[in-house]
Amino acid sequence: MKAFVTRISLLLLIPFSTAFSQEEPGSPARQELPGLTLLEAEKQFLQNNAQLIAKGYQVEQSKANIITAKLFENPELSYENLFYNHESGKFFQTSMAYGQFSGSLTQLIRLAGKRNKDIKIAKTELQLENLQYYDLIRTLRFELRSTFYEALYTQSSIKVYDQLIGSLSQLLKASEKQFESGNIANKDVIRIKSSLYSLRMEYTSVQNKLETLKSRLKLLCGLDPSIEIRLSEQGIAPGAFKPDTMPFQMLLDSAKVSRADLQLAKTNLTYAQDILALQHAKVVPDVAVSLSYDLKGNYPEKYTGIGISMPIPLFNRNQGEIKKAKIAVEASNADISRKEAEVASELYTNYQSAITIERLYKDVDKDFKSSFDQLMDGVYLNFKQRNISLLEFLDFYDAFKESTIQRNDLQFELMNAKEALNYQTGTNIFK
Repeated sequence: MKAFVTRISLLLLIPFSTAFSQEEPGSPARQELPGLTLLEAEKQFLQNNAQLIAKGYQVEQSKANIITAKLFENPELSYENLFYNHESGKFFQTSMAYGQFSGSLTQLIRLAGKRNKDIKIAKTELQLENLQYYDLIRTLRFELRSTFYEALYTQSSIKVYDQLIGSLSQLLKASEKQFESGNIANKDVIRIKSSLYSLRMEYTSVQNKLETLKSRLKLLCGLDPSIEIRLSEQGIAPGAFKPDTMPFQMLLDSAKVSRADLQLAKTNLTYAQDILALQHAKVVPDVAVSLSYDLKGNYPEKYTGIGISMPIPLFNRNQGEIKKAKIAVEASNADISRKEAEVASELYTNYQSAITIERLYKDVDKDFKSSFDQLMDGVYLNFKQRNISLLEFLDFYDAFKESTIQRNDLQFELMNAKEALNYQTGTNIFK
């Protein structure tokens, strides 16, 4: 086998990548967006993503709640007039001699700082909405980047199928002519047809996968679904990802500070504490102060009075709502502990996985693709000179396809591992 490979390496005369013209099975012309980079996709995502836009409106609604919380209670005006005077036989009289009317103006005064507590709760609700917005960005950005990388390397694998299908298609044409001339057996033609059929079936499956990934990308970026996008590798460097250069504790500290969902859990505790403070304040009753005037239905006539009213907290001291609020505080504390443990566990798992994938990628020969291309050039030339059989030739084609696709898959796994760590830490610590 070594001698065979050595003999092939001496025959590198015809470049494999240009030995045959590439041919893509019938694909209709479509409006294209060529060279879409990851950076450009993220810009489109931040500007056009429907989920982010909808969430932004919810944030604005929460700002309006703060305005509402700052407003004072409106005064209440009441007025009562004599409807019908049976002595004079007239309606709605207001004179001193024959009429009667009374009126009052009442203002509710909230005590125990309830208004300020409502304002604080509204501000905390705004913080929650903002954190949910940032966590949505974090989640969707990870989905965007992961989908972009998978589509990019699937697109790269498609090129391999294009190359192989084009090569075998021309080989089949040449073989059919040789068969007609009686130079090769029919079984060789059938074998080439079978390999070409298998390649086209695989191509269709991979192409459908790529279309699904691109559809998801277009949805995330808010692009027209009819546009054909072609992805660019600009700015993507798998070899630059070195997870073991960052200690795990540093990543964990970053996650505790930057993870929006963790901050959301802590803010939920603040919100529960604000609600508890408000429920305690509601034990103190509010006071209603009123000014009244009565023409002659009271003593003395043209009576003016000032009044005050308030409920007596004798039976209902808001015990039930206070207990519910206390339980909510305890539940929020437990949720923070659970979330912190979950963050640490998920981050450690992704960290170890990233190190393993990076080491595997590092062990792959950097000149693998060019070396394999040269080897395939030699294989093709040896096949033309009938130094190897058709079966060996097709086996080398399969090996070329499988190894190239596996390398693309490995690059995707490496870049996805990088994005998983950025997602878990809530940062862009790995560029």
